Amino acid sequence: MSTNLTASPRPPASPLAPATRRERRRRGRGGRFTSEQRTIISSHQLNSRWGRRIYWAVLAATVVGFTAVFVFPLYWMVTGAMKTGPEFARIPPTYVPSRFSLDGYRDAWRLMNLDRFMLNTLQYAVGAWAFALAFDVGAAYALSKLRPLFGNVILLMMLATLMIPPTVLLLPTYLTVKDVPIVRLDLLNTPWAIWLPAVANGFNIFLLKRFFDSIPTELLEAAQIDGASPWRILRSIVLPVSRPILGVVSIFTVVNVWRDFAWPLLALQDPEKMTISVGIASLRANMPQTTMTAALVIASLPTIVVFFVFQRHIMAGLTAGGLKG
Repeated sequence: MSTNLTASPRPPASPLAPATRRERRRRGRGGRFTSEQRTIISSHQLNSRWGRRIYWAVLAATVVGFTAVFVFPLYWMVTGAMKTGPEFARIPPTYVPSRFSLDGYRDAWRLMNLDRFMLNTLQYAVGAWAFALAFDVGAAYALSKLRPLFGNVILLMMLATLMIPPTVLLLPTYLTVKDVPIVRLDLLNTPWAIWLPAVANGFNIFLLKRFFDSIPTELLEAAQIDGASPWRILRSIVLPVSRPILGVVSIFTVVNVWRDFAWPLLALQDPEKMTISVGIASLRANMPQTTMTAALVIASLPTIVVFFVFQRHIMAGLTAGGLKG
């Protein structure tokens, strides 16, 4: 008796048959489709003529609205310095000056000695930048590649300082700078009072370490086989490929020193050594409001220019090293 071993054709799938594996992956928990397929507006409605018009109208309104919210204070400050005293104090205020004048800016530069304050602030910012790069790069490189004992604990303690509000640290930092432990030095009214606290920045160390972790270990091992020392590897290999993140740390350090007010107010009480923010605040009682507003505009210009010039580098440096592959 012969047996037919040929496979019978597969019956057609029933509409009530269980879902395939691909369909099950597309569905979420409970047999429902995920949010990638379920939207408020379907793709068909969005691609229609009215759908595209509504989409672009909502997008334009959102962009213009948020831009106005952030740009209007800057516009108000710039145009307020161009008004006369009575027009500046008028209620309701005028949004456009009746007569554009630069007298407020001239008086601010001449009467408030802004050139001296800006040179002082530039000195503090450059020194803080140099010390921050020297010490923060060394600390991040050691934690990332040299793997010291209790390195993770040290990094955790550095990151824990980010949880503390800066105002809480003002008093301990002031007492430390006034009487430095061991050496017993008083650093108040000296640039060191600004430079040294700028070095102790756990956020900069975390950014640098995160970038150094993304550098292939094989590249460093090859340099070690060739006889390169850790300092030579850092100088010749790590630093050249770390320019994006070094640029971000440099910008953050300079901007933080330039805009800081509370700490320079405590540490630099000598009028000849004040930063621009503290100097403007110390002269506010004897100056007209238009002159004060003009001084604030002049003090804000360097940071605004730095942001617009280096905004692409800032975003590139923050995202560099975040993806591996």
